[in-house]
Amino acid sequence: MNVSPTLNVMITAARKAGRGLVRDFGEVEQLQVSIKGPANFVSNADHKAEETIFKELNKARPGYGFLMEERGAIDGVDKTHRWIVDPLDGTTNFLHSNPLFAISIGLEREGQLVAGVIYNPASDELFTAEKGKGAFMNDRRLRVAARKSLSDCLVTTGIPHRGRDGHGRFLKDMDVMMREVSGVRRTGSAALDLAFIAAGRFDAYWEHNLKAWDLAAGIVIVREAGGIVSDLSGGDKMLENGDVLAANSTIQKLMLGVVGDKAVRT
Repeated sequence: MNVSPTLNVMITAARKAGRGLVRDFGEVEQLQVSIKGPANFVSNADHKAEETIFKELNKARPGYGFLMEERGAIDGVDKTHRWIVDPLDGTTNFLHSNPLFAISIGLEREGQLVAGVIYNPASDELFTAEKGKGAFMNDRRLRVAARKSLSDCLVTTGIPHRGRDGHGRFLKDMDVMMREVSGVRRTGSAALDLAFIAAGRFDAYWEHNLKAWDLAAGIVIVREAGGIVSDLSGGDKMLENGDVLAANSTIQKLMLGVVGDKAVRT
């Protein structure tokens, strides 16, 4: 795997923050936790990881802007570059000692996503991609699954929890989806869902009401693994409207007919 200086900076930041998360994961009962909203938690592990990533990226690329889950938007002198960061995607899993969580770092250049890193420090799986250079998990090249029929597919999604909108639509989608596919899963981490699409572990992923930091890195990784990422109308406004659908080109079209904005639900 040929790693550019920029991707190396991203990997270094993710691994450094990951070491802290692993230490905190081993002492999760002692963490300070606050509630941002209904069933929406943030721990001092999130804050420490974000601080580590911010310092590493800012030191290596001073002037780049940031969009971070906890800090929000930070304007940089360089208006052409922006880091999009989730320091701990899957906080609820993390706080329940479930090892499905990840650091997600995306890089946007002149409004286009050009690089992504997703790192699960619990499993030491590092997913990386740069535009035009392919996607990798550690040193292994990634390709999305090649299945062509929904009936053969294992799909993943996010379930709207307490305090989230969209319960009714989700139940309608699931009613249809359960009759179409071989299985439905829920990991609790949008970043890992996208990484697992790139790795062929899932065939399709859809979800509503996400944030840019949930998606940015994974979009690059899936696309570089040969997949399609769109919103649920089939467009490319994922970062703006928070809806996402990822799969290979054939399954993506079929999924739009089941859970897309224009799908007929009975």
